[in-house]
Amino acid sequence: MQRRARTVDWRSGAPPSGELASVVEALSAGELVALPTETVYGIAARADHAGAVERLARIKGRDPRQPLTWHVGDSAALERLPRVSPMARRLAEKYWPGPLTLVLPGVARGVETVGASGWTGVRRPAHAASEALLRAAPFAIVATSANLHGREPLRDVASILEVFGDELAFAIDGDAPRLGEASVVLRLGPGEFRLLREGILDAAALRRVAGLEIAFVCTGNTCRSPMAAGFARKLLAERLAIAVGEIGRFGFGVRSMGVYAHSGAPASEHAVDTMREQGIDLTGHRAACAVPEELAAMSRVYALTRSHLEAIRMLLPPGKDRHCALLDPGGRDVADPVGGTRADYEFAARQIRLAIEVRLDEWA
Repeated sequence: MQRRARTVDWRSGAPPSGELASVVEALSAGELVALPTETVYGIAARADHAGAVERLARIKGRDPRQPLTWHVGDSAALERLPRVSPMARRLAEKYWPGPLTLVLPGVARGVETVGASGWTGVRRPAHAASEALLRAAPFAIVATSANLHGREPLRDVASILEVFGDELAFAIDGDAPRLGEASVVLRLGPGEFRLLREGILDAAALRRVAGLEIAFVCTGNTCRSPMAAGFARKLLAERLAIAVGEIGRFGFGVRSMGVYAHSGAPASEHAVDTMREQGIDLTGHRAACAVPEELAAMSRVYALTRSHLEAIRMLLPPGKDRHCALLDPGGRDVADPVGGTRADYEFAARQIRLAIEVRLDEWA
């Protein structure tokens, strides 16, 4: 005997507790539920219920190997993944809840049935009713747009009932989605910053949020700060599994400057030789002077010594220096090797590299 989905009116955004419990119970038992989001309506299933996930693929006519999206009611759910990069965290902080699906490396416990080749799509929809449901469920929920495979998404409960009503336990009426288009999908991980589906957010905006503009400041910008910039580019590229010249594709920019720099001066000979041994070429470097407008525009500014940090703060308006810090998280200055031996430069390079290795976990 065929059944018909029960429609519940959650347009007020605060679902009645009895109905909320009934919908959670249905999902727990492997039933399917149509739910609203700010983009399009979706059909949801319990992520760790293989039968529900298979049925969801069947009623849509889609390949069961095609990945679904894990829908979460709280950004803290990301902690269930093995590692979430600072880039993904910055994007989630900026755009969640909202129309951005992040496809991230790793698979969380309870979502194994939908992880595609070790990647998981995660989204936090901006809809009060769905958020309440996602938070109430003691299990992970996956969803896909409410449409037959290859067709336009359905935009109202009446249309969903007409196509899928006999396959659903509940259809949640939350009004027509205000955006009316599917979420942007960004694949972000080692070697990957790729829009899988374009939409209301473009790649340039996502890069600006995901990456950082980083500056290093010393005195003359001929040894310590260009060495720091060289290490930062190299270590960022290694972390992102890309070539050094590609860090801009992930939204990163790295610069160096000096508070008393003579513009156009080359890197010192010992600095060039020391960094060449690290696989970093400073021969094209030319010194630049630190100016307030450029310092203010950076995401992070790292001073090589406490005196440099004080000089930076003097250049910026009061309260506008919160993105500025001493490079060494341990609070140690990097001594100026100018006029010293090659060993002095090598010592400074080791100290700079160690500090950047620590800072790297804040960046990418």
